[in-house]
Amino acid sequence: MWIVFVGMFYINMYVLLPRFFFKGKYEIYILLLILLVTSCLFVVVQMVNYIYTVQTPTIETQRYHIMNFVNGIFVCISIILTTTTLKLFNRWIQDNKRISELKNLALKTELASLKNQIQPHFLFNMLNNVKALIRKDSEMATEVIMKLSDFLRYQLYENNGDKTLLISEINFISNFLKLEEIRRDHLITTLQYDPEIAKKNIFLPPHLFTAFVENAIKHSLSATEEPTFIHISFTTTERQLSFECKNSTNPSLQFPKSQYGGLGLTNAKRRLELLYQNEYHLDIAASDTDYIVKLTIPI
Repeated sequence: MWIVFVGMFYINMYVLLPRFFFKGKYEIYILLLILLVTSCLFVVVQMVNYIYTVQTPTIETQRYHIMNFVNGIFVCISIILTTTTLKLFNRWIQDNKRISELKNLALKTELASLKNQIQPHFLFNMLNNVKALIRKDSEMATEVIMKLSDFLRYQLYENNGDKTLLISEINFISNFLKLEEIRRDHLITTLQYDPEIAKKNIFLPPHLFTAFVENAIKHSLSATEEPTFIHISFTTTERQLSFECKNSTNPSLQFPKSQYGGLGLTNAKRRLELLYQNEYHLDIAASDTDYIVKLTIPI
């Protein structure tokens, strides 16, 4: 009898559920399940009744027939519920694992795509700067091109992974600001950070701050010869890194929108959402005289 029940267990778990229930063929599954249970009950009841017919008086045969049928129904229901629950739980675990893998793959793909967009976007802006500088001062343009080659070297050899040292990013931003000071006569830049940062092995995704620095450079332009400024600072605690970028603005200047405008800033915000979800804080404040970006991320 138990061989029959075990057979029903395996048929439901490895044949009916995978081939019909999980493929949405619910009507066929229910029909075959009823047929399976009926067949098993018929076989078991016949076996048990034969045993009782031989070993019990004729007057009690009818009562044993009813008891055997009821007991068989309860056993079958228990087996069906157990196998279905086990299989559904196993399927749920596999689906969650597959969904998690797909989410990680999608996350890595989108992050790689955003990173690959930000890097050419920065290079695009720098080449435009060199173009403008060649007309103004060819010797200075040569110096800028040499600095740019250092940037490309950093991109190819030091900044090609998923993580980079914070001090490397700070040095990158420092060189970026120096290039702008060379190109623009009335720009004043400052970069402040705790010297202890250089001694700490703080790793973070590359180019988290580049878009904000580019935006500060863009909006700190002045139509006159009045001084403009960009002030950047990094501070760290045990668990957090704070980045602040403040630049002067000129409300009289209007920047026409194009299909490329704002790409770096939009991608930077999206990367923060993907990387840190609700664990980061970004605050952007603008006025007629300055533009301030404050970013806090976990480390």
